[in-house]
Amino acid sequence: MRAILVLIGLLALGVVAAMATGMLTINQQTGGSLPTVSVQGGELPKVSAETGSVGIGNTAKTVEVPTVEMKKATVVLPTIDVKQAPAASPTPAAK
Repeated sequence: MRAILVLIGLLALGVVAAMATGMLTINQQTGGSLPTVSVQGGELPKVSAETGSVGIGNTAKTVEVPTVEMKKATVVLPTIDVKQAPAASPTPAAK
């Protein structure tokens, strides 16, 4: 399947390249037109639908809720010390 797609892609690239270089010119000889379509009268289907209902409200209830307690503790944290390299001194010009 991939091989067929690759061949079609290469063929398309070849046609585009031939048209771009002027080796292939395509001219339309006669005009085209869309086919005529006639639509006869019809009738939509009759549909009956019943839906349920959704009620939204509030109710007061007593529930257990977790509490969060904050306390101070000493912990060891890693640190990073960054020092810039010293500026390079200019080298004397070669004689």
